[in-house]
Amino acid sequence: MALNYYVWVIRNELRTVVIDTGFGERAARQRNRELLNPVAKGLAMLGVDVDAVEDVVITHMHYDHAGNNELFSKATFHLQDTEMAFATGRCMCHDALRHSYEVDDVVLMVRRLFEGRVCFHDGDVELFPGITLIHIGGHTKGLQAVRVKTRRGYVVIASDVAHHYAHLAQRRVFPVLDSVSAVLEGYDRVDRLAESRNHIIPGHDPLVASIYPPYSEATKGWIVRLDEAPSESPY
Repeated sequence: MALNYYVWVIRNELRTVVIDTGFGERAARQRNRELLNPVAKGLAMLGVDVDAVEDVVITHMHYDHAGNNELFSKATFHLQDTEMAFATGRCMCHDALRHSYEVDDVVLMVRRLFEGRVCFHDGDVELFPGITLIHIGGHTKGLQAVRVKTRRGYVVIASDVAHHYAHLAQRRVFPVLDSVSAVLEGYDRVDRLAESRNHIIPGHDPLVASIYPPYSEATKGWIVRLDEAPSESPY
């Protein structure tokens, strides 16, 4: 199944929070991916000043979610304790588990830690009013989803709790994972946390870009709004 790669922005009059940082040209070349729309370009289209962003949530440290962190010169990066332990511990002795991590991104995150720019969380936490980090696990040990209060209700940015809508609907399991049982329990948990099944945003489904309204005509099929209802149900 085809994969899209998403970076999300939560913002109101008080703050801007970026969820995940995607990957850049280096990782694209190494992994034979075609980078169509660089993250910096997309953020600029939204009017996001990357140097002014103070908070970045990393749902997990796989290469396609934790690259480009050099874009955010002042940000604090929010991680689960268990994700850093997973990405730098004994589990990385196994190629099947370390394959999806990019060593340079992991090393950079350790550098951010020693710069005082990583905030660790141990389980669920309300990051700001209306924004809650939910530790799920499954795909990786420290995978977290983000529950956001929007004008259409509570939306759960599931990241790789579920890669596609079909994973949720059919209870299928994406084969890159730490725990099958945690993946399946994660499906049930995001179901409970979201306003409805149509309020869950999977991590890589191309349908997200086609059923949600574009941010503007210039970003149709690229940058979409999640605070508005989808044009159709993906299920």
